[in-house]
Amino acid sequence: MVGSLEQVGETGSPYMIGKGKAQELAKTVKERGAEKVIFENDLKPVQAYNLAKLAGVEAIDRFQLILEIFAKRAFTKEAQLQVRLAGLRYRLPRARESIRLARLGEQPGFLGLGRYEVDVFLEDMRRQITHIREELREIRKERAQHRFKRMELGFPTVSLAGYTGAGKTTLFNLLAGETKPVNLGLFTTLSPTTRMVSFAGRRALLTDTVGFIDRLPILLVEAFRSTLEETIYADAIILVLDFHDPVEEIRRKLEASLSIIREIGASAVPIAVALNKADLLLSEGVLERQKVTDILPTKPVLISAKTGFNIGELRRRVAEALGDYVEVTFVIPEGSETSSLIHTLYEEADSVKTAQRGDSIEVILEALPRTAEKLRERVERSGGHLKGYRSLTRTLG
Repeated sequence: MVGSLEQVGETGSPYMIGKGKAQELAKTVKERGAEKVIFENDLKPVQAYNLAKLAGVEAIDRFQLILEIFAKRAFTKEAQLQVRLAGLRYRLPRARESIRLARLGEQPGFLGLGRYEVDVFLEDMRRQITHIREELREIRKERAQHRFKRMELGFPTVSLAGYTGAGKTTLFNLLAGETKPVNLGLFTTLSPTTRMVSFAGRRALLTDTVGFIDRLPILLVEAFRSTLEETIYADAIILVLDFHDPVEEIRRKLEASLSIIREIGASAVPIAVALNKADLLLSEGVLERQKVTDILPTKPVLISAKTGFNIGELRRRVAEALGDYVEVTFVIPEGSETSSLIHTLYEEADSVKTAQRGDSIEVILEALPRTAEKLRERVERSGGHLKGYRSLTRTLG
């Protein structure tokens, strides 16, 4: 950014801002060599046209900026389709005005279009929107099937959430032993990635999701609904905050993140809050910032995803947030299926211990109640039986 201007009011003017302020903007653009003008407010096509004509550079609004960033980060088919859908839905109600302005000769692309051609163009946009929605529907159906299969495995799911730029992907890489690209700017992650991770001995499927942003345009919220669903259906959420931000920024981003979690219907999901980038702070800075987190129902964890500081504590807190496990004891008779069955128990449960008891094998394991029930059915089909069952209650500190 090479400069900024601010004006209260005048949103209905031909320039969005007053004529004098618009001329000041044009002067600033020329003096500082700006290549683009970005408005916090939504711009009408005629306002963007007038500003571009006066300043000599393209003028876009906040939505268009976010869309441009999303387009650069969209590496999967789903993300690319979502970006295209949001862009088409944004441009459709503005298309007639954009075409009218293009006919003035200042903007290439539509010069010479007649009324019939304009109607054909608009109908083509509508067909594209319908087609993309159908493609996304199929992708979401496939995602739902994958989610159901993961649930069948019996493993809990944990979603990494938080304001964009908080360091979620760096934390994901550390927890999952991955090497996903980081430091690419805002919205590095647009498509979710899921990996098996151990949280203090509790295995869970960890998903890295798209970053939050306050006042996210409704078209983008709807377009990325399927991505956000990974947070809705999670058993626990790791909410990551950039604790190196100024105090007011931390407050704003925390409130925005909690608001979005409520809006997408995930407010009932247990949350473990990670205050990231602790390695960049002095002790007095930590105390000042921690006051902002007093609104949280549970005590947050100060971490550094870059250095690994306090990650063990975060793993423990996530294990607690996942809820109560049960300890189950099975007795399995030796037979042709015994080896395969015990292998399954090791694969799908935690803390598995085995011991020979005559011509049978005793297995003690820990798992979520729903996983234990599924394994009990498998054991009983193989001729085994349940010997013991007790709850392992844990509470958040």
